[in-house]
Amino acid sequence: MLVLGIDPGTQIVGWGAVALGSGQQVSLVEYGCIRTRSGRPPEENLMVIHKELSGLISRLRPDEMSVESLYFTSNAKTAIGVGQARGVVLLTAAMRNLPVTSYGPLTVKETVTGDGKAGKREVQKMVQMTLKLAHTPQPDDAADALAIALTHAFSYKLKRRIL
Repeated sequence: MLVLGIDPGTQIVGWGAVALGSGQQVSLVEYGCIRTRSGRPPEENLMVIHKELSGLISRLRPDEMSVESLYFTSNAKTAIGVGQARGVVLLTAAMRNLPVTSYGPLTVKETVTGDGKAGKREVQKMVQMTLKLAHTPQPDDAADALAIALTHAFSYKLKRRIL
């Protein structure tokens, strides 16, 4: 099973793909980010996210997608922008009949590190160790997307053991 994890954002949308093998081992497929331009109208940036994500889905052919859910922030403008980007991600997946599961930041941290209060660096280090990478994935948005993909892969593994 191939999982595409997405960390939505207004300027950078991180993405990371992991494969869950038949032996239940998880391995890195690829990661990166979709970048938009500041100063461009929001609708144009949202179109860039849609087009690039559509191409990525066509190329990688994931079985499922996992996306970070929105969390409350004191900056309403940022929350609205991230919500719009997340909406485009969800719409793009729906247009491809790609199942989507959302995970909150606390769940991702707890699943990847064992500590829901873990910091960004701890999460990145565990992503690096779990996927046996020489370095932590960069940019941070891609590392976050890999953590989201790992969360879904681990959840899937657990469900398969129970069933």
